[in-house]
Amino acid sequence: MRVSAILGRAALIGAGAVAAQAALSAARRAPRADELKRTNFHGRTVTLAGGPALAAAATVTSAAGAGSPALAGAALLAGGVSGAVGLYDDIVGTRPDQKASKGFRGHLSALKSGTVTSGMVKIVGVGAAAFGAAVLAEADKPARSRFGRALNVLLGTGVIAGTANLVNLLDLRPGRALKAGVVASVPLLAGPSGGLMAGPVGAGAALLPDDLGEEIMLGDTGANSLGALIGLAAVRRTGPWGRVALLSGLVALTAASEKVSFTKVIESTPGLRELDALGRRTDHVDDSANPPAPFLG
Repeated sequence: MRVSAILGRAALIGAGAVAAQAALSAARRAPRADELKRTNFHGRTVTLAGGPALAAAATVTSAAGAGSPALAGAALLAGGVSGAVGLYDDIVGTRPDQKASKGFRGHLSALKSGTVTSGMVKIVGVGAAAFGAAVLAEADKPARSRFGRALNVLLGTGVIAGTANLVNLLDLRPGRALKAGVVASVPLLAGPSGGLMAGPVGAGAALLPDDLGEEIMLGDTGANSLGALIGLAAVRRTGPWGRVALLSGLVALTAASEKVSFTKVIESTPGLRELDALGRRTDHVDDSANPPAPFLG
């Protein structure tokens, strides 16, 4: 990789970090910032402001490093729309009439009875954003047969949406989703996807201390946005067989999450357990008299 490309991606990493901190500060000062306060699994009051901050910074800097109008549009769709519907679910999903519906089956069951849940809005929104991003990601590639292009778009849609969902599934403990996202993103910094990932890597790294310190949480907003951008970069770097492999892994992990607790697996696996806990604060509030709500990250 050329020196100019390395310097450009380093600049984007820095821009992502600065943008994330600025966006977090703005979100914390917003007039309705109190609506973003939640209680995490330790009983500590945290803010979901980290989600909008990550989504905004990662999306804008990803688009800035895309290298073409079509790919920039893909980044804006994948990161921006996924973050927006995630924010809707983060806010509306806490209402009493929404809490009963959990998981895809729960949202589908509610839809059959005439109720459109915030979770269903998120599922449809992320899927639509993934499809649009996958179409744009193919726009400046060499012409293929209609079948080949359609197959690539469908596989790309699955990878982008599946990665958004997987990162969200990991966001159950402070710092976990950001650590996984940054680790998964680093290999993508090289090659044709590097410009897409540089800004998000900087944004995620900048917010990690606040996440580990239980000052913020990502919520669906940040996790879905970051995951969708990682998926987009992976799609940009792979062909049909690579996408099949990625999608197979995503489907397997998603299916496993329905049967097995990722947290229990991580906590019982040496190496993963220590990496997961690295940097996380150990002084916790006494929540015995005030049982916390489930961690919503």
